[in-house]
Amino acid sequence: MSSREPVILGIDTSNYTTSAARLENGEILNSKRLLPVKPGQLGLRQSDAVFHHVQQLPEILEPVLQDAPSLRAVGVSDRPRAQDGSYMPCFTVGLGTAKVLAQAAGVPLYRFSHQAGHIAAALYSAKRLDWMEQRFLAFHVSGGTTEAVLVTPSREEILHAEIVASSLDLKGGQAVDRTGVLLGLPFPAGPELEKLALQWDAPIKVRPVMKGSDCCLSGIENQCRKLFETGHPKEEIARYCLESIRAALEGMCSALLEEYGNLPVLFAGGVMSNSLIRSALTQRFGASFAEPAFSADNAAGVAVLAARREGLL
Repeated sequence: MSSREPVILGIDTSNYTTSAARLENGEILNSKRLLPVKPGQLGLRQSDAVFHHVQQLPEILEPVLQDAPSLRAVGVSDRPRAQDGSYMPCFTVGLGTAKVLAQAAGVPLYRFSHQAGHIAAALYSAKRLDWMEQRFLAFHVSGGTTEAVLVTPSREEILHAEIVASSLDLKGGQAVDRTGVLLGLPFPAGPELEKLALQWDAPIKVRPVMKGSDCCLSGIENQCRKLFETGHPKEEIARYCLESIRAALEGMCSALLEEYGNLPVLFAGGVMSNSLIRSALTQRFGASFAEPAFSADNAAGVAVLAARREGLL
């Protein structure tokens, strides 16, 4: 019989990525794969996302469960946000699998929101798990969300997130992906758009569109298309897109810190793996970030939250 301690399993089936994670002795083994998107398309229909999760999840779970000792608990993301009416069919694939595994092993199943998982993964990666005992501001910036939440400790949720600011139209990840596809880049376009942007050194003038603490990002797509149609270099357009998102996030964060006081600030979500935006926000606010592997969609956060419910970490 193995002398190793039982492990925590995390599962997340978002609209972008199939992922599973194993938490053992404080260390995380992550396994994930992007959902396949045809060239030129901007994402998937939910029915297609569900199909691909069904195909991919067994393969994603294999390296996480291989040679693992017994399970102590299973954590899973079952909805985008911890709000009434928050639902996406893609999360049902992970939830169904998590239920079966937990029942077969006779261990607890803990359900969390995808957003809480993102925040927890970022805290783990940034070595800020102690923040779970205090209030802080967290930004979740991805293809489906551009929100700032006030996070407070919670016994059941571990992290209770109250939306305090958001984009009123386009989301940060949508601006990145639509600009990237416009420039002929693969979807999701974040990594390749960053490579292009880093090749542009000339000054970029941007002004965020703010409504209080909220922002509007739709103008980014419109301006990038205008630059493209008037023959501006791809590198300049990519830099303009990312600098515009950076400026909007700075505007949101400044307004919220003025309203709520000098709280710690965390940035999570796939867009926050961008080095240009990370550098600027770290310098301006002393903010904490996840490493890129823990910024994009991943199951590590729900594993961390489940471990917390078990009295670990």
